[in-house]
Amino acid sequence: TRDSIIELKQTKYEEANFNHFQELLEKYEEIQVSYSTVHRVLIEAGIKSPKSHRKRKVHHRRKRKPQKGMLVQIDASPYEWIIGENSFDLHGAIDDATGEILALYFTPNECMEGYFEIVRQVVTNHGIPASLYCDRHTIFVSPNDGKLSIEEQLDGKIVNLTQFGRAMEELGINIIKAYSPQAKGRIERLWGTLQSRLPVEFKIRGITTMEAANAFLAAFIDEYNSKFGVEPEDPKLAFRTLDSDINLDYILCIKEERTIIEGSAFSYQGQYYQLTKNGKKAAMPKAKLTVLNSSRIGVKAIYADIVYDTKALAER
Repeated sequence: TRDSIIELKQTKYEEANFNHFQELLEKYEEIQVSYSTVHRVLIEAGIKSPKSHRKRKVHHRRKRKPQKGMLVQIDASPYEWIIGENSFDLHGAIDDATGEILALYFTPNECMEGYFEIVRQVVTNHGIPASLYCDRHTIFVSPNDGKLSIEEQLDGKIVNLTQFGRAMEELGINIIKAYSPQAKGRIERLWGTLQSRLPVEFKIRGITTMEAANAFLAAFIDEYNSKFGVEPEDPKLAFRTLDSDINLDYILCIKEERTIIEGSAFSYQGQYYQLTKNGKKAAMPKAKLTVLNSSRIGVKAIYADIVYDTKALAER
């Protein structure tokens, strides 16, 4: 058994930290040994854990929120998630009260679409949280935030919300901005755990693409939460239920104002589009409308609270 432990650590599970390796032995190899035994065997064999433990600066941890859904921390982490491949970004959401992962999603880079997707997962699977805790990335905060003079504020000038901020306002979610990585320590610590565990789990399962990795994440979240989640101080949930008549796709998207021109058409991103309903051209007056755009719904438009499909035109 000792020889098997050493061989497996040097080959199949080379990248796993000692704690994760002990779990993998039990789960996949039917080797039932304690962590202390694994640690002793590997240290005696001259094998060090890839997860180094250095002395950290002492930070007083903020007390957890009492209810699940009261505060959700969101962030993204670039990393070589699939061993030997280029790095890409994992977007994540963690509940402050329980430490449970609420959502995970991979994209090539940190982006608004990635954050929209984790909000979608949170709202769909759990409900609408009271608050989101995030950093001051321009996805969340306008570069002009906090820069208005007293005179400008007295004149009624305001800083426009980002597209993400506007979507959260529509859902009634408060955004709280952190000023340092330590302020959102729970999700920062989560990245350390996931960077240690996920690449090994992908290697075991032969997962080599971002799409396959995304498909695996739901099962991983369930397993992670059963192992690391804690009970909240107050069992009552702070999540709110999304009204059944609200289409989340029409909130988690880019929204921009445009003007209808002749032929029930409008110009958007260098392309002309015609408004349609049930496959037919819609008769529309010259007026303002709101364009909706995302990879999930394509280009749609809202006029007088009605959502219209669009047809791309070759010319005006």
